[in-house]
Amino acid sequence: MYVGALVGVALLVLLAVRVDLAAMVHVLTLAGWPLLWLLPFRVFYFLPYALGWGILLRGVEGGSRAGLGYLFWVATVREAVDRLLPVASVGGGVIGVRLLRWRGLPVAQVGASIIVEILLTLFAMYLFFVMGVLLLFQGGESFHEHYRLLLALVVTLPVPLGTAWLLRYGSRFLIGLVGENSLSEGVASLDRAIRATLSRHRALLVTGFLQFCGLLSGSFEIWFVLRLFRHPVDWRAAIVVESLTQAVRHIAFVIPAGLGVQEAALVVFGRTFGIDAELALAVSMAKRVREVLLGVVSLLSWQWMEGREIHKEWQARE
Repeated sequence: MYVGALVGVALLVLLAVRVDLAAMVHVLTLAGWPLLWLLPFRVFYFLPYALGWGILLRGVEGGSRAGLGYLFWVATVREAVDRLLPVASVGGGVIGVRLLRWRGLPVAQVGASIIVEILLTLFAMYLFFVMGVLLLFQGGESFHEHYRLLLALVVTLPVPLGTAWLLRYGSRFLIGLVGENSLSEGVASLDRAIRATLSRHRALLVTGFLQFCGLLSGSFEIWFVLRLFRHPVDWRAAIVVESLTQAVRHIAFVIPAGLGVQEAALVVFGRTFGIDAELALAVSMAKRVREVLLGVVSLLSWQWMEGREIHKEWQARE
């Protein structure tokens, strides 16, 4: 994590040295307060994830105690932990299990739902990446300029497929190697819950589609911000830039908050649509401000809820 942070900071410094920061600030001032509309629009990102998570939790004992509103809040906390804290984009899932335990849901089923949800995010991100690449070439872009993207498609395809296979069937090989009695009851129950969740094909398809819609909603941020910056682009350009940028950021998950990675990706892919480096960095800054403002609120609300739970535990002991 320390190495990843150093790499991210180095990228950010390199970009800052090579661009006109005064021009970037000027671009930001052109937009002004309307940039704050990015905050309420983020609902269209979290709501599909909360709906999909609720579908995966159907049938879980006590699942009705975690309604859509609560799942929505937990989704915002998970995102804030993964984006703003140095947890390699997995700490949010751990916190999600803890927060649903407060509602009395069984740990194994909750953990299985989050693990499967992360797997579906890999598939949704891959499809979003494919969509961006196809739209890029549909616009008549040169194959030779972007052949690395096609190579990345081929190389990264085994990742979600292999992960799905291991989650569904890998435990059989593990049990064959170490013996069934060597697994703790908690591990065994989690494995059973994961395999049971993966067998619900319709729920997986619906949840994956909702996650894809959430990812797609991020393209509106690109479109909206560039209009405010007096450099409008069409929907195709917005989807291409957002999909490729998010793909790069997910690959570089060890770099906290994608620091420097998001900015570099926006600069590289934005050039295809006439977006200069200063404009790309201004777009990234707008997304960062939204990310920090929402993330800090979510983290503070989580800590407030932690305080309430600690107070309840003290009262129960008394």
